[in-house]
Amino acid sequence: MNKTDRLLAIVLELQRKGNLRAEDLAAKFETSVRTIYRDIQALSEAGVPIVGAPGVGYCLMEGYFLPPVSFTVEEAVTLLIGADFIEQQFDTEYGTHARTSQEKIETILPAHVRNRASQIRSSIRLLNHRGCSHQEHEKESIETIRQAILAERKIKFHYTKNIPEADGNRQSVRVVAPYGLVLDHGNWALLAHCDLRQELRHFRVSRISGLKVQEETFQFPPNFNFQNYKPVDDRTRYVRILAQPRIADQMKEANNFFMENVEVHEDGLHVNLRVRQYEEIVPWLLSWGSNVTVLEPESLRTLIRDEAEKMLKRY
Repeated sequence: MNKTDRLLAIVLELQRKGNLRAEDLAAKFETSVRTIYRDIQALSEAGVPIVGAPGVGYCLMEGYFLPPVSFTVEEAVTLLIGADFIEQQFDTEYGTHARTSQEKIETILPAHVRNRASQIRSSIRLLNHRGCSHQEHEKESIETIRQAILAERKIKFHYTKNIPEADGNRQSVRVVAPYGLVLDHGNWALLAHCDLRQELRHFRVSRISGLKVQEETFQFPPNFNFQNYKPVDDRTRYVRILAQPRIADQMKEANNFFMENVEVHEDGLHVNLRVRQYEEIVPWLLSWGSNVTVLEPESLRTLIRDEAEKMLKRY
């Protein structure tokens, strides 16, 4: 980063975060504290009203804002495609904000930048593999959950599990304190503290129905940082399969959540997987037909065999 870019970046950082020490700025821009001191002096001499206080750091004088920022073609494309993604994946309210943001960005762009950005953007397409009705249901749930998180109110819903409980029941009613939403491999999940289980749980938003915001409020745990949270990996059961050479490329591209690693052998791909329960991977294995063979464990081989026999009886 050259000096001119760094000076502008320092002003933007101060405008965004407020008080920052020289040490903070030096770490941010990977330079020395002495260089930051010189940059601050240069900005002050150029008329940027920077206020410094010992032990507190630097900040911009209240009321000071930069004039409208100019964008390069690449920056404009990045923002516009990001807005496309938000409109497609988030709820209706944020979809509306995404569209108005696009309009504002396009309005301030010079004609040559706007035309070039439009040309590049038209060559990139974001596809959603799920149906419209399913997608709209998720968007409605996401909007309700997001509002509940901001209001720190609990939510109640019916949840359908992928694998039934020991009694054969797949549905349950949950009351939870919602902490955050995660988009993983195109699927939305809710991280929440479950009143029933008395622990943090993940819930697939697509399996949530009858969602209602409750009057009961909650407080986020002290020192809880959603962005740094890492869920416990409870995939403790190991599976090893053989994929025939003719589907090797497809198997590698599948990038299934359960896949740990792939080994290339003469007889095909040996794929190692980890699962929570063997039953949850049966549909995925069956989708490959005779192209995949379960090598271990034997109990999973039995599950596959039993399911295949049930399928035969239907034909």
